[in-house]
Formats: sequence, structure tokens, C-alpha cells
Amino acid sequence: MYTTIDFQTLAEQLKTAGTRRRVAVARPGDEHTKEVIMRSLQEGLADFLLVADEQSREAADGIMNISPRHVTVFYEKDDVATARKAVSLVKSGDADVLMKGTLNTDVLLRAVLDKENGIMEKGSVLSHITAAEIPAYKKLLLFSDAAVIPRPTTEQFEAIIRYTTDVFRKISNGIPNVALIHCTEKTSEKFTHTISYAEIMKRAGENAYGNISVGGPMDVKTACDAESGKIKGISSPVAGNADILIFPNIEAGNVFYKTITVFGNALTAGMLCGTTAPVVVASRADSSESKFSSLILACATADKK
Repeated sequence: MYTTIDFQTLAEQLKTAGTRRRVAVARPGDEHTKEVIMRSLQEGLADFLLVADEQSREAADGIMNISPRHVTVFYEKDDVATARKAVSLVKSGDADVLMKGTLNTDVLLRAVLDKENGIMEKGSVLSHITAAEIPAYKKLLLFSDAAVIPRPTTEQFEAIIRYTTDVFRKISNGIPNVALIHCTEKTSEKFTHTISYAEIMKRAGENAYGNISVGGPMDVKTACDAESGKIKGISSPVAGNADILIFPNIEAGNVFYKTITVFGNALTAGMLCGTTAPVVVASRADSSESKFSSLILACATADKK
């Protein structure tokens, strides 16, 4: 039986489980990050290891003073040292999730990707997953990659499928329906991603990705609207019932992401996968609600160390 999941349900499940994830936050100086941390503490969702430089020291101390049992503060001299320290807390097993505060994303990623001291899993692919609550859609929708991989190869597409289906299984049940997105249902050498899609469809038929349903190429409307699939004569179980959208390139994924938030009133959550722990790298333009949802998603999918 399929169970519909939303961010509120995930938060309630975390509370019920009673296992607070430990979140390392690099430079918690901005208002949105502070708001997310305070809300998480008030709702009993997580403990925090705050890594602060001089500019964020006051904010970190203020949070710790309010909840000293659940907050620890570390002090570093600059952004680079702050990023390295936050990453080291994950690498050592002291934190289950890594979250970016006001630190520039590239500074944090350099620490994450460091060959000796970073937290990339050996042989893995770094990718970004977004989960979205869209009022016009019936369930939480996962999609990738809107932020990291410009033009996925077949191998990268396969990694993305493994990441998204793993996230799906951790937050939901049933068989994940994966739609390989293109502008039509045709495979063409003019669009190299459709050649990758054909190979993925073949391997999915050989059970290479476990118990999942994969359909494509298909457009977003066919993937998410049953009537469109019916009109086109597409009998795939994915048509009109997608749980996961795999986009052909970063432009398509990013445009979809921005469009559903601006015009579809979607609430989104995002995180990096391929690392030993989820990494929340929310955009400066994201709302506090979106950043809070990102933290919920990361905590719900993180393995307790």
C-alpha cells in the first residue's frame, strides 16, 4: 500500500522516533539559518554542532545559551577553517548531517570534496536531489539534478537513479516510479541523453536497479498527468504517477525547480548525495521554510552514526 508523505509527516516521524540527528552547521550567522536551528530545537528534531568564525560567533553563542544541552559551538578563524571543521565533524562520526549557513557554497564544497579529509564516498558521484510539495500534485515529488551535474553520462544517470530511489525508500513505501524526462517520447541520436535513457530502460528490465518502475523518454506532463498518458496510449505504470523525475541536464532541472516555486507555490527541499552524510546547501534566496524542509529531508534520510 502506498503512503503519501509530506514534510510535516516526516517531521512528525522524526519526533516519534525520538532519535535526534546531529547537525554540523558551518557559519550559522544569517537570520534564516538561525530560525531553522531554533525551530528544530523547539520541535526536538535535532542537536546542533555550530562552527562559527568571528562574524557568526555572537549568533552561535546566542543559540547555545538558549539550548545548552542540545547545542555545542566550535570557533574557527575564517571561512576555510570553518568549512573544514564542519566537514571533519561528519567525517569523524560526530555529526549525521552537514548544513551550510552563510558560508559560500564553493568554500564548503572544497572541504567536502577534499581527497584526504573530505566526505565523498569512494567512487561515488556528487549529485543534488530536490523534493517538492506541489499543491497541484498528489504526492511528494523527487527530482534531479538541478544544481550539480551539467550533462549526466549514462553512469551518472545511474548514480542519480540510485540516490533518488534510496531517498524514496527511506521516506516512503511502495515501488518508486521513475520518469526519464525529455520533450517527446522518442529516442534520437540528436539527444544523447535519450540514448542513455534507452540503456537505463534495458538495465532496469534486467533488475539492475532493484524493484523500481522506469518509464521514458516522456515529458513532465505525461509523467505527472494520467490523462495525458492515456491520450498518448502510454501504458507505463510511471505515466501519470511519477515519484521521481530524472532531468536530462542541469538547465531543465533548474528551470523546473524555479518554475514550480514561483508559479506553482511549491515547497521544496534539497540536499547533496554521494557523500557519507546528507549535505544541505540551500540557496541564499530560499525561504526559511524551504531550508527547514531541507533539514527535515536530510535528517529523515541520514544514517545514525
